[in-house]
Amino acid sequence: MEKKKVIAAGHICLDITPMFPDRKVQHPGEILSPGKLLEVGAADVHTGGSVANTGLAMKKLGADVSLMGKVGKDAFGNMILDILKKHDADTDMLIEEGEETSYSVVLAIPGIDRIFLHNAGANRHFKAADIPQEKLEEAALFHFGYPPLMPEMYADNGAELVSLMKRAKAAGVATSLDMAAVDENAPAGQADWKEILKNVLPFVDFFVPSVEELCFMLDRERFHAWQERAGGRDITEILDVEKDIRPLADACMELGAKVLLIKCGVPGMYLRTADKAALREIGSKAELTADAWAEKEIFERSYVPDRVRSGTGAGDSSIAAFLTAMLEGCEPEEALHLAAATGACCVTEYDALSGLKPFDELRKKIAAGWDKCHASIGA
Repeated sequence: MEKKKVIAAGHICLDITPMFPDRKVQHPGEILSPGKLLEVGAADVHTGGSVANTGLAMKKLGADVSLMGKVGKDAFGNMILDILKKHDADTDMLIEEGEETSYSVVLAIPGIDRIFLHNAGANRHFKAADIPQEKLEEAALFHFGYPPLMPEMYADNGAELVSLMKRAKAAGVATSLDMAAVDENAPAGQADWKEILKNVLPFVDFFVPSVEELCFMLDRERFHAWQERAGGRDITEILDVEKDIRPLADACMELGAKVLLIKCGVPGMYLRTADKAALREIGSKAELTADAWAEKEIFERSYVPDRVRSGTGAGDSSIAAFLTAMLEGCEPEEALHLAAATGACCVTEYDALSGLKPFDELRKKIAAGWDKCHASIGA
């Protein structure tokens, strides 16, 4: 059977990850302080951002994916293209003369969430017109990632993002949207994200943000309260499904979300779906079975990973597995199992791809009784 074509578009960068000493800490200040010399291992250099993390993960999991991210004609851009070429995934990339390629320095300190030092580079000038119409016409799924790191996509209350999603929907393509963390003090932090989501979600079939990103965008006051409750810990450690996550899901459904998957860190992920009538509006080329997917609410706990090296790309790879499973005709429960399993595999390596396993291998491990995570979260 011919595979459905996928476009993974949006943010791409080069991730540079120094390898820290293998000891867990409670707070970054334990090892990072002014004037201190800290010996680290070799730097792991790989592609990052939604296009590479989700797009290449989908490709590794068996999907037919075209990657469309924007890079410059510079050393970092050449490094990204060389990496993508090894995966036969460089031919549809957008290369801009005079642009600088985006990069991140990822501080993956054992025991705490990652810290990113990021330069948006060419992503700043990504526009709806950068996606060729003929490519959209061929696709069954259009996945766009990280608009908070792409100023043109959130300017004017998301006009470019809305335009892009409308074009995809008009072509009968199922649309998927992932978000990124927002720096409250940066220009993106001043954007009206609630208004942007109000404008774009009616044209999004699969909305897949993290719980922190979503709360920041929809309820800034609640987000700050979470930060106070967490007291410097990972926010996902203190959340309750009923009190914290479900209200955000309710708000998303009211704004037009059809299939909502909220990444909740180590504890797991939360799925919420609309009724049959709404699901029948999903891009027809994805061939989603509305009867099987309608009116679901599930909290899927994470699987226990064999080891933890870095969380880099874990959320993106989970989304890749969820979307790939959906395109293969899986029902929502199995798509969630495979998404959680893929996330658990991802964290076993420093990059977003090396730890990933084929679905058949994951199914066998799940059937054999793979342990679930018992991280505290209200049910």
